[in-house]
Amino acid sequence: MSDPSAAAPVCYRHPDRETWIRCQRCEKPICPDCMNSAAVGFQCPSCVKEGAKSVRTARLPYGGIRVGNPTLITSILLGVNIVIWLAIQAAGGGNSVLASKLALVPNWGLRSPGVGETAEVVDGVAHGAWWQLITADFTHIEVWHIALNMMALYLFGPALEQILGRLRFLTLYLVSGLTGSAAVMLFSNAHGGTVGASGALFGVLGAMAVVAYKTGGDYQGLLSLLAINLLITFTVPSISWQGHLGGLVGGTLVGIAMVYAPKARRTLVQFTVAGAVLALSIGLIVVRAQYLHEHEFYPKDPSTFSRGLQ
Repeated sequence: MSDPSAAAPVCYRHPDRETWIRCQRCEKPICPDCMNSAAVGFQCPSCVKEGAKSVRTARLPYGGIRVGNPTLITSILLGVNIVIWLAIQAAGGGNSVLASKLALVPNWGLRSPGVGETAEVVDGVAHGAWWQLITADFTHIEVWHIALNMMALYLFGPALEQILGRLRFLTLYLVSGLTGSAAVMLFSNAHGGTVGASGALFGVLGAMAVVAYKTGGDYQGLLSLLAINLLITFTVPSISWQGHLGGLVGGTLVGIAMVYAPKARRTLVQFTVAGAVLALSIGLIVVRAQYLHEHEFYPKDPSTFSRGLQ
């Protein structure tokens, strides 16, 4: 009688190991180290890898990838805004060096450290502070300002992020913020400081209205909300209509591209349009900054000025 162990199969990946377990997919013998639990039985590593390649990634309606936490980007944006606001309060509030460095100043401005102290010149974008084009979108001074903006982001951000997906939502948000900054550079006081996420949030509202119109939703309600906010923008002093309007235009344009791009080449169209809006904004900013730098007065002795940032 022959020895039964002589006919025992061995793992195809580890020939020195006997096994009586076979992969449910390819039926090759596999040892415990090569066993991966499947719906029924076990699969070998090669079949698991092949199976992963054949599973299509779940997609959202406009090309975004469906993920486990669909509001991650909104949460991160909320966190960044709040952390920067807390840092500014800890640094001394609106008159702090940190606040003056983060606010968007097209040319140059003045910071008044305190009563009786000499004013300090704050270099703006035209004098090398290019980071202000982005940091201003995450900067707030007054508590009511950050409260209102973060409430709007909390209410509308998750919905749009779940519709577009993380990458597309973040792209739209940042491009909207930059188009708002471009409008501030072009049309606002060249020596005033502008802060706030409102430009990006107007872009979010504009994109939401586009989505609602495309899907037959309550776009009229969103348009009414936008109209009310624009009315407030143009009637309440010290609100940057430039940033709001610029963000709205940028977000609406990118939103149209995201929603109406043809499915066959959707990703290409979406990000080409977003890139074009971004490039146009940067181009306008560069031209305006160069003009301000070359043609407008720059103070050598700030002590002769008494006004602060507007």
